[in-house]
Amino acid sequence: MESAVFHFSRLEHLLRGHSIRTVTVDGARAEFVTDPALVHRILVKDSKNYGKGELFQKARNLSRAGLLAQDESVHRHYRRLAHPHLRTAAVADYAPVMREIARAAVTSWRPGQAVNIQAEMCRVSADIALSTLLHGLPPDRSAVLGERLAALSWEMIRRPLHGKAAARAQRQRSSERLGRAREDVRALLASCIAGPLRSPGSGTDYLSALVSDSAKDGTPPLTAEQVCAEAVMLLTAATVTTASVMSWALYVMSEEPLIEEKVLKDMAQAGGGGVAPAHGRGPASYTLRFLMEVLRLYPPVWITCRRALTAVRLGERSFPEGTHVLFSSYLLHRDPVRYPDPHRFDPDRWLSTRPAADEASYIPFGTGAKGCIGESFAWKELEILLGAVVQEWQLTVEAGSRIRKAAETTLHPRRLLMVPQPR
Repeated sequence: MESAVFHFSRLEHLLRGHSIRTVTVDGARAEFVTDPALVHRILVKDSKNYGKGELFQKARNLSRAGLLAQDESVHRHYRRLAHPHLRTAAVADYAPVMREIARAAVTSWRPGQAVNIQAEMCRVSADIALSTLLHGLPPDRSAVLGERLAALSWEMIRRPLHGKAAARAQRQRSSERLGRAREDVRALLASCIAGPLRSPGSGTDYLSALVSDSAKDGTPPLTAEQVCAEAVMLLTAATVTTASVMSWALYVMSEEPLIEEKVLKDMAQAGGGGVAPAHGRGPASYTLRFLMEVLRLYPPVWITCRRALTAVRLGERSFPEGTHVLFSSYLLHRDPVRYPDPHRFDPDRWLSTRPAADEASYIPFGTGAKGCIGESFAWKELEILLGAVVQEWQLTVEAGSRIRKAAETTLHPRRLLMVPQPR
């Protein structure tokens, strides 16, 4: 299944009826797991037996030192370091800044002039990430860094996910563009941390926490180069996922006028009170159900690889150390047993659907010890961005466009130009 691995209909056909099936990706053997109970076991109960897989590089192109380190103790240390800046209380404090940035971005659009939605969502998400997580930067430096981060994020979004299935020339061009964009961000960020490195502890944002970390628990502190890589990784991750999800959300609303009407009505009734993320259990509003359904059908991190660190057992089968294990949130979220009529966009399915706690049937942010640390941040940002756009504009897809799924580093629309008209 070399070149066809990411053709979803063929992949679903290949895996149908198998809880685990052996596949080949770029010449490497892997076990594809489709049973949500077994995926939950991999991510939660037996997570210590699995490390990051190397079939898909994803964000590991950006950093290997902190949150994405193979060493579990290093990962936990830098997760604890980032947590104060991403916990729910901190995110609530970020909300006014998020709203200001989102509002400024969407009011700059012009009626009737097509907007490259993915590029625009990269730009506004990059500005939000910088202004909340690295809020001590000078405004002029932050503006330039935001532009460079948006460019890097777009290159990450459309990077082919694995090697041999992509043409050699395409891989080379993608790697060259990504490398240049990464260096542009890294170099500017390095100049920004020169001051904090001379006087650590002077700031309160995430970058200051990385710079001043002494790693007293035995974890080696990051070098200046690693600080830059780690900050770029987190900022890029926050940007690419939000940009991809928002692109799908705005596209769905343009295709479903009744759903759009219900979201607008729900936001008006909420009066800016926001949504309360419930992780698939007990949704509180139509807007939340809408976003949950976007994340069900279009999870940005749509496929994941783990590598067995020891001999493991999954169901009735045993596998040796070093085995690559794959699972796809895209496929898990479209399981007809758990989601009747799985390909239909239906926010109201969440009025009765309650994913089991011991299954990974709904994991848009992952789950377990390595689940997305920025989940609360993402929910708030999605809510604010969605509100800023739909309350100002009605968007339609540019005439003649055919929107296709691009299964690359994130699952995103291949090309999405939309025309705004005032409400």
